[in-house]
Amino acid sequence: MPPLPHVLPSPPSAPAAPVLPPPPAPRAVAWAEARMLAHGAARRPLRSVPVPLREAAGSTLADDLRTPLPVPAFDTAAMDGFAVSGRGPWTIRGVARAGAAWPGELGAGDAVEISTGAPVPCGADAVLPKELAGRDGDGRVRGPVQEAGRHIRRTGEDAAAGACLAPAGTRVGPALIGIAAGCGHDTLSVRPRARVALLVSGDELDLTGVPGPGRVRDALGPLLPALVAELGGETVATRHVPDRPEGGLASAVHARRDAEVVVVTGSTSVGDTDQLRRLLADAGARMVVDTVACRPGHPMLLAELPTGRLVVGLPGNPYAALVAARTLLGPLIAGLAGRPAAPLPCLPVRGGARTAPGSTRLVPVAWEGGEARIVAGHGAAFLQGAAVADALAALPPGWRDGDPAPLLPQHG
Repeated sequence: MPPLPHVLPSPPSAPAAPVLPPPPAPRAVAWAEARMLAHGAARRPLRSVPVPLREAAGSTLADDLRTPLPVPAFDTAAMDGFAVSGRGPWTIRGVARAGAAWPGELGAGDAVEISTGAPVPCGADAVLPKELAGRDGDGRVRGPVQEAGRHIRRTGEDAAAGACLAPAGTRVGPALIGIAAGCGHDTLSVRPRARVALLVSGDELDLTGVPGPGRVRDALGPLLPALVAELGGETVATRHVPDRPEGGLASAVHARRDAEVVVVTGSTSVGDTDQLRRLLADAGARMVVDTVACRPGHPMLLAELPTGRLVVGLPGNPYAALVAARTLLGPLIAGLAGRPAAPLPCLPVRGGARTAPGSTRLVPVAWEGGEARIVAGHGAAFLQGAAVADALAALPPGWRDGDPAPLLPQHG
């Protein structure tokens, strides 16, 4: 029997590589909790600065607005007519106009012709409205006796000197600017509007005109600057970032050093071309919100980079992105401005909408008396309903037609 060929022993087989379980899916936070987390992500409000009144609109008061003078600063006529003393008829002693006080003092039976806003002379008991006054043959004024103090705005009636007219954290609007000016302020100490950089991602987007075959017209690039302004922020840049080459989005995010907040649209899911979560992990970002239990918009996210810059990720579908921006970006901008997280109004909501267990449904609604009615046209990619709605209603899990729901008012 021929010798058997020499056979080298087979090397021991390498141990099979362990099969690692997929990473756990992020915990989708409840919609209301996501809003509170976003507000709290602004650990410190933006630093206050003094600005002229003409530049203050849209910013937020850093300090209480107080009046250095009583309001009004002097007794003021609230009607055109006659400042009178005692019972009539009254003898006219002079004229008082706004900005031109009558210097004397009225005695019983005296009157001064007076204009609205003019200082009321000493000794006057009331102002007799012009339409109630008449003159007799000797030129004296007659009319019904007025209750003491009638049609006179007394010194400090609206506010005493030093009174707080608006607390810190109030958003500055036209009325606040007007009252500040009326009290003698030329500047306000405010927290400026948060600067926001917008990065619109996607290879499929056409930026102008009617989209070509298989292409999609970008709606978010034009939509978001207006929304940022409405929420109290300031858009400093809008840039389109293609999905390829990979790495372009990371470069664009890290390059934005002129903004407190970077908003990325699209790229928030886990598809092959979705880069946002990978770049945040590579950068060592702290995830504040990683998906929200709501429809549409659930892949939204909010993260803080090691530099302190905040990144908001919005889905690419327009209505989903609008919902996500009002959920996360609005409260975040308010927090950066030092504004409190205001409670949302709640009204009965009527109309057809389906909710899912454990998930909040965001739908556009229009005011209808003391209720809100759901407006049609609110698919994740369709903005028709939101375009004509007064608010977005956050329908909680288990909502039924007519149940109350929190409302996010639109248009300011």
